[in-house]
This record gives sequence, structure tokens and C-alpha cells, in this order.
Amino acid sequence: MIFLIAQPTIWRLPRKSCRLGGNVVQLFQYSKAATAISTSHLTKPSAKASRKKQVSTATPVKHAASLAVNNTILAPPLVGAVLSTPDAENEVSSKSKNTTERDQNAWREYAPAQPADLTGLYLKLSKIRLTSLVVLTTMGGYAVASAPFDPTTFLMASIGTGLTSCAANSINQYLEVPFDSQMSRTRNRVLVQGKLSPLHAVSFAAVSSTVGISALYFGCNPLTALLGASNLVLYTSIYTPMKRISILNTWVGSIVGALPPLMGWAACTGQLEPAAWIMAGLLYAWQFPHFNALSWNLRPDYSRAGYRMMSVTNPGLCRRTALRYTGVICALSCAAPVLDLTNVWFALMSAPLNGYFVYLAYQFYKNSDSSSSRKLFRFSLIHLPALMLLLLVTKKKWYLGNTQDLKDSKAASLLDMELPSVPKLLSPGSVLAASNDLPSTAPVSSL
Repeated sequence: MIFLIAQPTIWRLPRKSCRLGGNVVQLFQYSKAATAISTSHLTKPSAKASRKKQVSTATPVKHAASLAVNNTILAPPLVGAVLSTPDAENEVSSKSKNTTERDQNAWREYAPAQPADLTGLYLKLSKIRLTSLVVLTTMGGYAVASAPFDPTTFLMASIGTGLTSCAANSINQYLEVPFDSQMSRTRNRVLVQGKLSPLHAVSFAAVSSTVGISALYFGCNPLTALLGASNLVLYTSIYTPMKRISILNTWVGSIVGALPPLMGWAACTGQLEPAAWIMAGLLYAWQFPHFNALSWNLRPDYSRAGYRMMSVTNPGLCRRTALRYTGVICALSCAAPVLDLTNVWFALMSAPLNGYFVYLAYQFYKNSDSSSSRKLFRFSLIHLPALMLLLLVTKKKWYLGNTQDLKDSKAASLLDMELPSVPKLLSPGSVLAASNDLPSTAPVSSL
């Protein structure tokens, strides 16, 4: 009786088709299987309403192969349900995995950062350790310059350079979010994690660059501000996009690292003398063994993110370049006394330091393994501060006093000046120009 009542309803169910594993399967209706089909199909008010209602994929449906009527196994498929097959499950799993990876690589914006956390987030956005190294090289360029030390311009040069570096690093992180998310070394950066919005980062960079370049212009001189602005543009607009285009990005990045000492020298003297290029050249050459050794152990990350680095595209050139520029550092150290930047002791005292640097670069060139590259990278972190300290200690000329007295002393020597003016020049508050190559100044002071 139940069969006779239900059979017309079953036959009136519309025929449906579904895509199953890429093939369109025509669904057949089996009247004898009516008792095994979910009773929800029988309680629907009409076929028209059943078409409007979407069948949930979570509805439990038995596979047709498990249905038995009169001990006879029925062939699939069932009516009104999309069967879950291994192919379909794999496709759903693949889509879910791709969606998860895409979500991880996309920008994620969380709740706004708390005011108490902004300082730490700004320091991370600015790459504070790299910025500190840039400021130290600027201070070094100022300290070794052949001019009197002025605390005001020294402070303004340090602050301006630091803020400009913060802006450059912030823009760099803003532009590289999709690529930083693919590298284990950079996937925890502020913008990748969504701890700051992109607009917040760009606004921070705009304020930092404006204040920094203004400090260099008004606190130092236009030449220093020009060098700072040029470095900002070079780092953000040329070096950053070039990392995915050509291995020449390493040479461009080395120019970026060589400009801060020139900024310090220009802030102190207002011009760039030949001796100023010695420290800039040392910074330029130092970055090749430093960065090539660093990138050697990060080749999988750089390759995955699509960066064209020497260590990835041309490993042999990477090793040769590191060794070659350690030799350039030795040559520049010997040229420093020739250009009157330091005395001869700098070349002698830096020889063991540079020699060991060359030795580690040669080991990296010969072995090209993670151990030799790690040793070269770690020693490079010691080599640069030690070399800068030697430059400062062996500086050839020291100036004490103010700039105006220095200009007066250059305009007229002691022999050309009148006798009453000599004690004024040699007074404690005036300029004293001392050279390590000159004899003792005691006879002069006895005048």
C-alpha cells in the first residue's frame, strides 16, 4: 500500500544532472529504492519548491552501493543528492588548501594597534638595527671629516639620517609585503602580520622623510639634504623593485650603503673632498662580502619569493665578488694615508684585520658551504666597527673650536698675522689644528 501511494510521487521527481569528477552523470530514479531514500524527499510540498530549496552538502546520504532491496545491490546514483566521491573530496581539499595559502599570503588587517604598542611597531617597521648601523656610519663620516666638531650639526645629521632611513625601510616593507610573506625570515614583519595598516605605514614614512630631510637641510646644509633625499629615492624606487629584475640590485644597494658616510662628511664640512670617498668606498666594498655571505644561506627563501640574487642565479659570481671586494678594502686602507685622511699607522694596524677578512672570503670562495659563509658574515659584523674605530684613532688632523676661527686660520697663517692676533687664535676657546705628522707644538705656544 505504501509503495502504491509513494510511487507516483517518486516518478514525478525531476530528473537532475550533476558534475561528478568532471563528468556529467544522468541521475536515474529507482522506485524500488524509495524506502531507502531519505524521507525528506517525500515530505516536500511540491517539486517546484524542491527546486528552489538548496540541498545542504552536510545531509547524510548513503551510497547507492550499500542499499539492498530484496538482497539485491542497487547500482548508483541516488536521486536528489550529490554524492561524495574521492575525486570530489580531493578537489575540495585542494581548493581549501589553496585558499588557506592565499589567505596567508594576503594582507591581513587586525584590530588597530594600541597606543602603547606603537613605539615597538614603529621600531620594527623602521628596521631599527639596520637604521642604527646607518646612523653610526654617518657619525663616523662626520667624525673623520677635516673640520671642527660642531655638536649641533652632528646631532641634526644623526637625527635626519635616522629618520630618512626609517622612512626608506618603511616604504621597502610596504612594497614587499606579498614577497615577505613567502620567506621564513620576513614573514613575521609588521605589515605581513597585519599589525599596522598599509596606510599607517605610508603615513609614518611620509612624516619621517619630511622631518628627516628638513633636519638635514636646515640643521646642516643643502648638500647633506640632497644626499639624504637621493638615498631615499635610490633605495625605495630603484633598489627595491630591481631585486626581482636583475642581480645588479646588489651593486645599487651598495651605493645606498656608501652614501651615509658622505652625508656625515658633508654635514661637517659642507663639501665633499677626495678623502671623503675613502670611507664611502670602504662601506661600498664591505657590503659585498657581508651580503653575499648572508644571502648564501637564504637561497631557498630568495628563490621562493622570486628575488634575483647572485647567490641564487649565479653562485660562482657570488663567491668571486665577495673575495674580490675584500681585496678592494685592503687597497682603500692603503690609500687612506696617501689622501691625508689618516696617518701611516692606519694601513699597518688594519692589515691583520683586512687580511683575516680576505682569508675568510677565500674559504667561502673555495668551500662555498654554509659554515664558511656564516663565518664570513659574522666576522663582517666585527670588521666594519673595528675599521671605523681605527679610522677615527689614526685621523691625521683634529680640529677643536668653531668654524669661523678655522676659516680665519686658513685665510692667514701664523707668520702672516700680527702678533696680538696669535694668542687669540691659540686661546683655549679657539681653533687648534693638530697633525700627527707635525712635530710638537710646544715651541709655537711659547710665542
